Amino acid sequence: MVEILHAADLHLDSAFASLTEEQARQRRQESRQLLRDMVDFANDHGVQLLLLPGDLFDGERVYAQTAPEMAEALGRFTGQVVIAPGNHDWYSPRSPYARTLWPDNVHIFTGAAMERLSFPQYGCTVYGAAFTGPEMPAPEPFRVPEEDGVTLLVLHGDVAAPGSRYRPLSPEWLAETGADYVALGHVHSCSGVQYAGKTAYAYSGCPEGRGFDELDDKGFLWGRVDRDKAELTFVPFARRRYRILTVDVTEGDPAEKIAQALSGREADICRVRLTGSVDERLPLSGLQQQLQGLAWQLEVRDETRLRQDLWLHTGEESLRGLFLQRMRREYDGADAERQRQILQAVEYGLAAMEGREL
Repeated sequence: MVEILHAADLHLDSAFASLTEEQARQRRQESRQLLRDMVDFANDHGVQLLLLPGDLFDGERVYAQTAPEMAEALGRFTGQVVIAPGNHDWYSPRSPYARTLWPDNVHIFTGAAMERLSFPQYGCTVYGAAFTGPEMPAPEPFRVPEEDGVTLLVLHGDVAAPGSRYRPLSPEWLAETGADYVALGHVHSCSGVQYAGKTAYAYSGCPEGRGFDELDDKGFLWGRVDRDKAELTFVPFARRRYRILTVDVTEGDPAEKIAQALSGREADICRVRLTGSVDERLPLSGLQQQLQGLAWQLEVRDETRLRQDLWLHTGEESLRGLFLQRMRREYDGADAERQRQILQAVEYGLAAMEGREL
């Protein structure tokens, strides 16, 4: 049995183009600090192997301090570190991996063919390979020797995507390896532990989101691997989370409703979608200024509809027109509460007929 921490896709020195220059600088520094915090977690929880399957850097060109700071952080880990470079940080003589002096406990795969690392102190063997260019073909068939104790693979690749340019890995290939656990990088959401035959495998996801396509909790996998068994837990670890919040402002003060939705999000990067029916267009710039400080970075989008717009197509000869005519007759004869319910029903009905989301 071996205690592991599996993390990938840090993408250090990402541009964070949607943020201000100062916010982007702060996020890059926070991403470097996250690695130090991860090492502290590993030391505090008795982790023996830190498995990092690639895209630790966002590209070949990094800030001068980034790789040395990573080396210093990993050197503080009391166990052993295994890195398998990915498609963003592929190994070459010019890569940060080749130009940095790494501590003795850091082991980096440098070739496209499978390499072997033995850790007899932990009763396990680790295999892996690097990206040696921005794209990699599917690997050759591979199987771990029976006598290698607990066997781990560390790879950056694309499972169940046969046409991928980024080392496509089939479930059949994973099963045939006979490994006890395959630590994967490339996919930015945590997959949880999956099985291909008796081989356990997982994507840990990225430990920090970098945009609104990487929402909510991000982190790493932590736990133990034994022969034919992997017991790993997802650990949320992101300092800041990207959130998309939908707020219906049909009734009530929009600023108050947004503030309520943002409660407890002071450290997060939030996009608020305003929906519902309003009498006039909302003052977005004023709302954003009024709500400053309720999120680390806030973006407000007005997706409301003017109330008179709801009935715009009432007279047309179509399914939409017939729907609106019927609803308008009911609306005109209803009390205030029923009118509110009808307006909401009309909004959802129109959205469904027009093929859009609310």
